[in-house]
Amino acid sequence: MSSLPESCLWRHAMPPATQDTPPAIADDCDVAIVGAGYTGLWTAYYLKRLAPQLSVQVFDAAHAGFGASGRNGGWLIGGLAGQEGWLTGLAPDAREETRALLYGIVDEVKAVCAREAIECDLAHSGVLYAARGDAQAHRAAAWLGDLRAAGHGEADFCWLDQSALAVRLQMAGAVGAVFSPHCATLHPFKLVQGLLAAVRRLGVAVHEHCPVLGLGDGRLRLSDGAVRARWIVPALEGASGALPELGGRVQAAQSLIIATEPLSDAQWDEIGLAGRPAFADLSRGITYGQRTADNRLLFGARGGYCFGGRARWDFDPQGEELAKRGELMRAFFPQLAGVRVSHAWGGSLGIARAFTPFALRDCVRGIASAGGFGGEGVGASNLMGRTLADLMLGRDTILTRQPWVRGEGTLASLRHWEPEPLRYLGYHAIRTSFALDDALADRPHVPSWVRCTVSAAADAMEGLMH
Repeated sequence: MSSLPESCLWRHAMPPATQDTPPAIADDCDVAIVGAGYTGLWTAYYLKRLAPQLSVQVFDAAHAGFGASGRNGGWLIGGLAGQEGWLTGLAPDAREETRALLYGIVDEVKAVCAREAIECDLAHSGVLYAARGDAQAHRAAAWLGDLRAAGHGEADFCWLDQSALAVRLQMAGAVGAVFSPHCATLHPFKLVQGLLAAVRRLGVAVHEHCPVLGLGDGRLRLSDGAVRARWIVPALEGASGALPELGGRVQAAQSLIIATEPLSDAQWDEIGLAGRPAFADLSRGITYGQRTADNRLLFGARGGYCFGGRARWDFDPQGEELAKRGELMRAFFPQLAGVRVSHAWGGSLGIARAFTPFALRDCVRGIASAGGFGGEGVGASNLMGRTLADLMLGRDTILTRQPWVRGEGTLASLRHWEPEPLRYLGYHAIRTSFALDDALADRPHVPSWVRCTVSAAADAMEGLMH
């Protein structure tokens, strides 16, 4: 596995941390974690904070933060994918408790960063989901209705009309936006490096460039031996297919990101984003972005799916896939005409069937795992790291009582994705329907019945994913 490509902005000026004397691999330990990304590092951190006597080892095939944790869009969201469905089904008191838990993710990460002196350019200024055109405005209204039904108030998600949005963000075609304060932006690789240093100070042995070949009978199989552990924690997300036990349960899908050269103050006056809030639009294509601490505009969008759910990390910075992100970015921000794209990269995130994140504990096999975060892993991994620590320590807490937690589950109990070639064909059919719906949404010369038919078909295709 190669190192993180230099085309990634986060990695460009910040090489992976190294140790003069790598730790020796212990044959036995209390907890063995597979994956030194956010989920693995957060789990190790909270385990050692709660139970310092535990021996914890972390194994990674490359280096800490090689995968999605070191190359994402830098959104720290106070929420989980699919949370409206869970919240709607809870009793009122439990719903409020869960909402507070989710919203508290951002403050918890901020507290750890302060305690451990982690400087990761964190800016807690919320997120703007812009509606570009009437079709997206209707989608925003429907979404706000679902949010209200799930118990979210005006202080959590509110509508900004066109004039209110213009004060914060100048995006072409935007007629308004949904704003939420429950989001921050940060430098994801700096967060990885800070967590890595923190867990090492706590006595965790992190073994980089040490691939795990499989799990079984309380052991990790390595290329030159095995490690016995009371608890084994697969924490691989987009790389889950590397372990046979997770194959077909957490699938890799790609997302692609570009970043501009640093912009001048005058250019930022034309765009906005004072305070560095996150931003997106409400298309089906899933876009996202931020203003980085060094004044670049970062812009990302949904990528592809490789046959068999293969993870993909190396992208051609000059290739067509990333060039299309540049075209899309300039459609959002015509102010960037002539501005150079300095970095372009991509990576794989993990998606569970029905797009449902999970945390589970299998006491019989001694396995605890979490994943399926989709594009919300920066914050979700913190929540799940705390949850896994409590599950392994047998603690009955608000974290372990949440609806996404399977306190007595197994990896085998996780829903399988459909077999190939159905997964591949289904993904690309759904993606095509989404792209067509977005393309026709605000074209008045296209008959309304055609637009409505295409939108209804896209809704139906989206339903197949759940």
